[in-house]
Amino acid sequence: MVRWEPGAPERLQKAALALFAARGYEQTTATEIAQSVGLTERTFFRHFPDKREVLFHGQHRLVEAFLAGVHDAPPDAPPMRVVAEALRRAATFFPDEHRPHSRTRQSVIDQHPALQERESHKLATLTETIAGALLERGVDERTAALAARSAMTVFEISFAQWIRDGERRSLADIEDQVLGELLALNTPTV
Repeated sequence: MVRWEPGAPERLQKAALALFAARGYEQTTATEIAQSVGLTERTFFRHFPDKREVLFHGQHRLVEAFLAGVHDAPPDAPPMRVVAEALRRAATFFPDEHRPHSRTRQSVIDQHPALQERESHKLATLTETIAGALLERGVDERTAALAARSAMTVFEISFAQWIRDGERRSLADIEDQVLGELLALNTPTV
């Protein structure tokens, strides 16, 4: 077995996604994932507590991207401008060449309730983290919660559009449009 090769978590993630997409999440075991890349089940469990988490590995990098946007926003920026910066920064986490991977990952998640629950938990935790970062900037609690939830709404709607078949715009461009639409909800139409 090729246990010593670097990048085991990434190889396991790639293999897991391919197997989940081809055979189904329930029908794929951690042993099969590990063996498909020349590793042992024990190695799999050294990197992931269970096969569900193989789809969510690296979540901390997305959180870091959102937080970098919050921290890099001008100190006097209003909360929605801060979350706009966080959305822009997070969009860099999803370059266009990752769109096929993201489509496949989302289709696997959409077919399994436990994975949907884990995805919802991930997004709720991210929302709380953004709200906490806004609180640290001096934003009051209710405004921080509202801005963070608005950011997640924009992110979720934009991401769903970004992975649609035929979509060619960048995630950042879609987020800008969706955020603009959200902000325009308060503008009277003539």
